[in-house]
Amino acid sequence: MIPNEENRALFMATDVAHCWHPFTPMSVYADESPLMIESARGHELFDCDGRSFLDGVSSLWCNLLGHQHPKITSAIKNQLDKVAHTTFLGNSNPLAVTLAQRLIALAPHGLSRVFYSDNGSTAVEVALKMALQYHQQSEEVEGHKRTRFLSLGLAYHGDTMGSVSLGGIGGIHDRFQALRFDVVRGPSPYCYRCPLGEDPISCHNDCTQEVVDLIEENASTLAGVVIEPGFQGAAGIITYPEGFLKQVERATKKAGALLIFDEVASGMGRSGDLFVAKTEGISPDLLCLAKGLTGGYLPMAVTLAKEKTYRAFLGRPAEGRTFFHGHTFTGNQLAAAAALATLSTIAEEGVLENVRALKETLTKQLLDLRDHPLVGEIRQYGLAVGIEIVACKTTKKPFPVSERVGMKICRYAQDKNVFLRPLGDVIVLMPAINFSTRDLQRLVSAVKYGVNTLWEEHQDTEARQNP
Repeated sequence: MIPNEENRALFMATDVAHCWHPFTPMSVYADESPLMIESARGHELFDCDGRSFLDGVSSLWCNLLGHQHPKITSAIKNQLDKVAHTTFLGNSNPLAVTLAQRLIALAPHGLSRVFYSDNGSTAVEVALKMALQYHQQSEEVEGHKRTRFLSLGLAYHGDTMGSVSLGGIGGIHDRFQALRFDVVRGPSPYCYRCPLGEDPISCHNDCTQEVVDLIEENASTLAGVVIEPGFQGAAGIITYPEGFLKQVERATKKAGALLIFDEVASGMGRSGDLFVAKTEGISPDLLCLAKGLTGGYLPMAVTLAKEKTYRAFLGRPAEGRTFFHGHTFTGNQLAAAAALATLSTIAEEGVLENVRALKETLTKQLLDLRDHPLVGEIRQYGLAVGIEIVACKTTKKPFPVSERVGMKICRYAQDKNVFLRPLGDVIVLMPAINFSTRDLQRLVSAVKYGVNTLWEEHQDTEARQNP
């Protein structure tokens, strides 16, 4: 395709006429400089005008190793010459079997079974249904009473209805309340805007204790406790206080519930280990992966389970202990080929070592931004960063939602040929885990430019309103 403005205008007109974009207010979509991506290579995205943009959010947190990575691309092409897909229901294929073996070898101790699905939301749905049926079929006398789940405020676990029930972001989830099942809701560890009204400086991790107390109070009815380890992603990269996850693990185990880790956003190397559970020294009962599992090339998700959980589903067919859940593309060969190539690349190219070095570099590069008048807080976990933008640093007052300042900053970053997508007024940095130091510097410089440009605009507006 020959890059030109006419091509872009035609595509945009057709896009606006027919496409309905996810998590996008379509009334302002066309006015917010959406990119029309025609190709990509490495960490660069190329639009229909031939402009290039550094992919600063790994194409929604999944493109771990860049676009057109030769090993992953080759693996998919080679597999396509053999077979693209055959059903995994009652049948198997070598690639899905090999991938399961590889994942279990790398997973936290105790996880021994792999159930395939299509995306992060379905991986969590699988975990919910497994936990519920496990308790019904376990040796526990009153296991049938374990029908509830605990999740956190500001949680996001996907957009299918079980995952939406777990969700705790009002603007996203509340309108579907009529379809949701009830959950035990613990407070989000959002220290900057503490849901318990505590001062982060003098707080004694009261949110941790409240979650532990809720687990203990509901111990006899809890089937599982569902956590996004590392950080709450869609909430704005909210990180956990010291010891939070360990205390939740102990309380969950004591209660007899299953601990479910949703590593869809945080797993696959972003912490410096392949699994956040390993970084935190925790072995959950069920662990969900998706997004970066295939390097961001094809949809695939897994729910890893412990042997004890799996064995509760064994019995003669007539006993009805089978796990009746599945997806058309479960165990898909093309996706499995991409996932195996991704795991091999991470191991062979020293990618995890790169993450451990880069996360320290990223922390240093962001230091001077912490004092910026518009920056309320910078939260970081490994190679994931959330920069919360506020109208007043002293009072933490946010900008009016209508001003969409997060999107404005991301549009300004495009002036520096960097693509970002915010979470409200939180600017998210989610670089590929094989970024170079130079890539990282370019990303951070564009963010600083965007924040400074907004600040200048903000000052000009105040000057006009208060001459």
